[in-house]
Amino acid sequence: MILRILHWLSRCILAGIFLYTGYIKIRSPLQFAAVLSGYQLFPDSLILPMADYFPWIEIVLGVLLLIGWKIRYVAVAACALLASFLTVLTITYFRGIEANCGCFSFEDRISLLTIGRDTLILLPALFLALSRLRGSGPGPARPEIA
Repeated sequence: MILRILHWLSRCILAGIFLYTGYIKIRSPLQFAAVLSGYQLFPDSLILPMADYFPWIEIVLGVLLLIGWKIRYVAVAACALLASFLTVLTITYFRGIEANCGCFSFEDRISLLTIGRDTLILLPALFLALSRLRGSGPGPARPEIA
């Protein structure tokens, strides 16, 4: 029962985060492009396409988590996305570049706190990716840790 609640909460929390963060980036693609440029990791030719398409990936992941479609595969994709966020933030921070995170707002500076927060966001994605759903006869499937 506890695992079912954790499974449901993990899905809802991640879905909410992805839907919100994707939405704010879609509303302000040029600000998001400026954030991506501030990382000083990507070629200029990729900044605008990334700013245009990347938020839609977050929105799609959020919707898929919300509706419960192939949760384990979506969670693995979410883990990959969040791990890449963490990598970019960590590299930028340790290079000493003063840049904005761009995760929840465009004024959030990259710090150990933002890196820690994003690491915590990775935990429910890992839980979903590592849990197995198994049927228990009629009724909804139950999560089970692999």
